Amino acid sequence: MNLANFETMDPVMLMSIVNMKLRDDFGGDLDKLVNYFDISKSALVEKLASAGFDFLPEAGQFR
Repeated sequence: MNLANFETMDPVMLMSIVNMKLRDDFGGDLDKLVNYFDISKSALVEKLASAGFDFLPEAGQFR
């Protein structure tokens, strides 16, 4: 799944995909995920925050 178009995605679906990628491919490291997909960390965090999801570094996922 390519996250290049994350800004137009449904936020609940986006959160699910991002959490799956964080868990399966990036060990919960958000910086690695955004670097790999070459997307803006702040834009991703803002998009998910607008739907009520915050990144929890200790859990390595958005909730």
